[in-house]
Amino acid sequence: MENINKQELIDFEQWCADTYHDKKIMSPMHLSGSVDGKLEDFLIELFKEIGSNDWIFTTYRSHYHALLKGVDKEWIKKWILENKSIHLMNKEHRIISSAIVGGTLSQGVGAALAIKLKGEKNKVWCFCGDMTASLGIFKDCLKFSLANNLPINFVIEDNGLSTDTPTNEAWNESVDAVLSSLINNSISKVRYIKYQRKWPHYGTGKRIDFQDDKT
Repeated sequence: MENINKQELIDFEQWCADTYHDKKIMSPMHLSGSVDGKLEDFLIELFKEIGSNDWIFTTYRSHYHALLKGVDKEWIKKWILENKSIHLMNKEHRIISSAIVGGTLSQGVGAALAIKLKGEKNKVWCFCGDMTASLGIFKDCLKFSLANNLPINFVIEDNGLSTDTPTNEAWNESVDAVLSSLINNSISKVRYIKYQRKWPHYGTGKRIDFQDDKT
């Protein structure tokens, strides 16, 4: 939707990391990014389909989504510097996020149902990771959306990890097979990208001691 390129996305997350290293961000932060730019390319293409009136329900890893939805960079930076990175909200651009795993899925379904009942033309886009997509809440929300033909799409960003444990090991099943089945059977409602993450699940991989500057 917003005319922002891959390098701008990458540079924004690097700004977050540098600012964190400078001890200007003292709260939890989850960065987006792929080692080969695959995630960035996927999202740039995806957001060409997302309208300005569409709702975004996303996760604690939401900087890319906000930028591509058109939220001003400086506004996002201010929000992050206020230690609110993991629950980015913007009413003007219709963005809702949650630090609870799967926390926005049912909210997104409710919004999509309201849109349908009101006869509106916009849509809902729910973003989640592969761990969330392996849970019952995701499957229930998808099933309800399909049964009621709701104006909603689910976007799975699959980095193969449940925090830092391979998702297949964490849930003792072939998540790839489960997700493949969901996508094949619900192609109109599910978008999917598999990528290798650039940043750790949490933080930047560098320990910052915020006690150093205290007297």
